[in-house]
Amino acid sequence: MPAVVIIGAQWGDEGKGKATDLLGSRIDYVVKFNGGNNAGHTVVIGDEKYALHLLPSGILTDGVVPVIANGVVIDIEVLFDELTALTARGVDVSRLLVSANAHVITQYHRTLDRVTERFLGKRQIGTTGRGIGPSYADKINRVGIRIQDLFDENILRQKVEGALHQKNQLLVKLYNRRAITVDEIVGDLLSYAERLRPLVADTGLLLNQALDAGKTVLFEGGQATMLDVDHGTYPFVTSSNSTSGGAATGSGVAPNRIDRVIGIVKAYTTRVGSGPFPTELLDESGEWLRTKGFEFGTTTGRPRRTGWYDAPVARYSARVNGVTDFVMTKLDVLTGLTEIPVCVAYEVDGVRVDEVPVSQSDFHHAVPIYENFPGWTEDISGAREFSDLPKAAQQYVLAVEAMSGSRISAIGVGPERDAIVVRHDLLA
Repeated sequence: MPAVVIIGAQWGDEGKGKATDLLGSRIDYVVKFNGGNNAGHTVVIGDEKYALHLLPSGILTDGVVPVIANGVVIDIEVLFDELTALTARGVDVSRLLVSANAHVITQYHRTLDRVTERFLGKRQIGTTGRGIGPSYADKINRVGIRIQDLFDENILRQKVEGALHQKNQLLVKLYNRRAITVDEIVGDLLSYAERLRPLVADTGLLLNQALDAGKTVLFEGGQATMLDVDHGTYPFVTSSNSTSGGAATGSGVAPNRIDRVIGIVKAYTTRVGSGPFPTELLDESGEWLRTKGFEFGTTTGRPRRTGWYDAPVARYSARVNGVTDFVMTKLDVLTGLTEIPVCVAYEVDGVRVDEVPVSQSDFHHAVPIYENFPGWTEDISGAREFSDLPKAAQQYVLAVEAMSGSRISAIGVGPERDAIVVRHDLLA
């Protein structure tokens, strides 16, 4: 049975939960392997809408074991707030497992994130201010706090003392903020320890054992390819590896155990935060996409920047992730357009460029070269077979597929869980 990675193939918010839902009962484990509560999934089940921020979307599927793996940074307060909210709505959250090696977001990480971003002024990156970046920075600097540290007060106190020695210097002398005491951080973290203890496990071992036993494990990436700290539009990126390679380092499952990589693309493009975005629409077309697609962040509520589909970005994602299948979401949002532009290449300094430029400066100044396709007016939300779609919608999907570097195996035609057209089995 396979290990399957689902990743965003654009700048995030592509609707990765749609693919997770599609696999549904065929999945035994759903694993969040990167990021924190700085991005979310919106899942619609019947008349119920669930906004998840830190939890894997598999927590909503009966029988699936949701796992927060070692590559995630965890705001424990947010974790328990989400669990409490889901429990109140009748969702069974008892199967959740949390890696002992995942890193913890503390009060000082959140404070530093906010004040540092303000200090940058015009050079702001556009972070969510939730402490994600500072927590990952501490991880790399080897002064981070892990989940397992909450169960040894002496070690926890030593680590907090070491971290605050430097951070209070920054807060007080540079940012004119009050010093944070060791006791308040240790006391806050220890208050969660006993409630957290039953959830904590050696998740890397358990996932490998699950694969050995023939179980299907789905790795659900947060953010997206173009926000990957190595392969995205640096420095306007997240602080973790959100490409398929991050699934291995972020979970403890080796790369050669991964069988499928599913890339999620919208039928158009969006991004949140600063940074280059060649197909961005700053006119009424962009506002139309934003309004019709309800393009506002699940976690932040921020309006998303909107633009037409970018085929070079899809090809880039297919290459760096090893995408075996694309799932296209929100095709229904394009209904009603007379003509639909698709970016097929860029012009940089008067020269046509068919791939994403490696230079940030070139990408920032890239002018999209568009090819236009006929639109359609028919309601497609009831389509369940490819042949149910209007001819123009079929032609749009086939044209985009030919430019994107891998097959489009499923197409989202509405927000509901079952509003999807399946062309190829995602696990075959």
